[in-house]
Amino acid sequence: MDLSELLYPVPETCVEEVRDQIPARLGSLIQIHSEFDGLPDLENIRIAIIGAPEDRASKFNKGSAAGVDKIRYQLYRLFPGNWNPEVIADLGNLHRGQSIADTHAALKIVCEELIFRQIIPVVIGGSNDLLIPLYKSFEKAEQFVNICSVDPQFDLGNQTDEITDHNYLSRIVLHQPYLLNNFTNIGYQTYMVSPDEIQLMEKMYFDYYRLGDLRPVKRVEPLVRNADIVSFDMMSIKAADNPGHAQVQPNGFTGDEACSVMRYAGLSDKLSAMGIFGYNPAFDHHSISAALASQMLWYFIEGFFLRKGDYPLISKKDFLKFTVIIEDGDYHIIFYKNPKTGRWWMEVPATAANDPMRERHMLIPCDEEDYNNAVNQEIPLRWWKVYQKSMLLS
Repeated sequence: MDLSELLYPVPETCVEEVRDQIPARLGSLIQIHSEFDGLPDLENIRIAIIGAPEDRASKFNKGSAAGVDKIRYQLYRLFPGNWNPEVIADLGNLHRGQSIADTHAALKIVCEELIFRQIIPVVIGGSNDLLIPLYKSFEKAEQFVNICSVDPQFDLGNQTDEITDHNYLSRIVLHQPYLLNNFTNIGYQTYMVSPDEIQLMEKMYFDYYRLGDLRPVKRVEPLVRNADIVSFDMMSIKAADNPGHAQVQPNGFTGDEACSVMRYAGLSDKLSAMGIFGYNPAFDHHSISAALASQMLWYFIEGFFLRKGDYPLISKKDFLKFTVIIEDGDYHIIFYKNPKTGRWWMEVPATAANDPMRERHMLIPCDEEDYNNAVNQEIPLRWWKVYQKSMLLS
């Protein structure tokens, strides 16, 4: 597939800035789709940045399509960590289709090709309905998918309405073929979510975590470690740290917490796609939010280069194994701990996993607190939801 038909080069104004920068900055080290050099060779690329200037489905944040190059400009000015920047490419911006559906179709094709090549697409978007084509890009791989969304709302909405950034999740849930194994919301704010939506999330055995329950932010780590796709809505960051959104709120993650979440996402061996959505330059005084979004991307890349390679799906021989018996119900919960990294997983019984395509989702990332709770005869909620869902499918 010739991706140059769907992507246009990084604007010359950004590239001109790169030429004048100190050579050690990211903008002069990563591969860039430019008018002069064309699309980078993807042979050795591991992370590909894609701008998606599309906000026609945004209900209350029009103007976010214009933010892509603002983030890119800030990213280019940063110095890299202890990485190999040559495996990072900026593929430019997606051509905006005649309709939202056209843009979605184009983004799906681009991400599908990258995922096939085992390249992580990092989509810098307008509105977060762009998560739909990001999700659909896994269809060719024929694998079930876990989505983790950092968002103060669930965005379930009404599936009978036109697609918007406030009802995209209902479209994902109902899309055929059914590939959604699990959905996890991180950082929802109760007063922004209707009781009916919470009830629906519970019926679907989806996971959802209030903002206040994720302090300290390290509690997020096992949640994003379980995701194939992470979607980050900039609206989830509080207004004091992030003015660049039409619906910013007084409460939310801090800027440094947002960077920590992105670093955890990069660290996940399972994660295959990423999206940052909602940045709107019309409200971004002094480019604070653009700088924050670029630093979030920096931390994601940092996490990627620090991956542990300890996902124990294939072999658990080097892991410590703990079996906890829950007397009430006679459940056996098996925990695995990597003694080198200190990371934990818990396993759902194989008898409940009758579908080989779901096998890799039956090993759930957790932390030591989950193990200690199980020892105290408390079934971890995440384990219980996966178990119940798998029994329904058996």
